[in-house]
Amino acid sequence: MARPLLFARSLLFALLIVIATVVWAIGCFGFLLLPYRQRYWMIIRWNVFISYAAKYVCGIRWQIKGFENLPDAPVILLSKHQSAWETIFYCWLMPRPMIFVFKKSLLYIPFFGWGLAMLRMIAIDRSRGREAMAQVIETGKRRLNDGQWVIMFPEGTRTPVGSQGKYKNGGAILAIGTDTPVVPIAVNSGDCWPRNAFIKKPGTITVSIGAPISPQGLTASQLMEKVEHWIESEMRVITPGAYA
Repeated sequence: MARPLLFARSLLFALLIVIATVVWAIGCFGFLLLPYRQRYWMIIRWNVFISYAAKYVCGIRWQIKGFENLPDAPVILLSKHQSAWETIFYCWLMPRPMIFVFKKSLLYIPFFGWGLAMLRMIAIDRSRGREAMAQVIETGKRRLNDGQWVIMFPEGTRTPVGSQGKYKNGGAILAIGTDTPVVPIAVNSGDCWPRNAFIKKPGTITVSIGAPISPQGLTASQLMEKVEHWIESEMRVITPGAYA
C-alpha cells in the first residue's frame, strides 16, 4: 500500500482516537454510580470502538489461538508486549475484568487517565522498588479474590519486532504470593502497530494463549523461565520471519 494512503488512514485513525477519548472520558462520569462490573464493561466500550476503528480504517485484523486455555478461575496473564494495541484489545477480549499494573503517572493524562482511575487498576511508583512490588501483591490478591484477572508484561515495556527483552520476575512473584496460575500470551502486534510509530500497517495480528502454568513447587525464577520459554518459542511460530 502506498505510503501517502497509509499516512491518511493513520491520521484519520488518530483523530478518531482523540475524539472518542474526549467524548467517552466525559461520558464515563455517568457510570460512577454503577456497580464495578457494569462500570467496567461500559467504560471499555471505548476499547471496542478503538479496536474496530483500527480494523476498518487501518486494516488491522486479528485472530485468536488457544482461547480455550483460559480457565474459569483466577489467573495472572503474562503477555508479550510490542504495541499499545494489546493493552486496548485484551480488555474486551478476556471474559473477566482486567487489572493492569502500570506506572502511576498515566493517571495524570487528561481524559485517558480519568477512565483508568475508575477501573481499579494497580498504579505504582516504579522508583519505590520493593515497596511497589509489595503493593502489587497486596492489591493483586484482593483483585483476584474479587474475580478479576491481573495482567502484566514481563519485559516491562514494548519491545521491537523480532527482539526479546529481559523477563522480570514481578508477575511470577505475584503468582507465588497469591498461589495463582499464570497464562502466557504471545502477540505479534508490532507488525501492524509498531511502537512509537504514527503509521499503522494493515495485516492480521495473532494472539496466542498458552495453557495455565501452576506456580506450586517453583521459585519465581523457575516460573518465569517457563513463561519466557513458551512465549518466545511461540513468537517464532506466529512471526517466523522476524526471527530468521
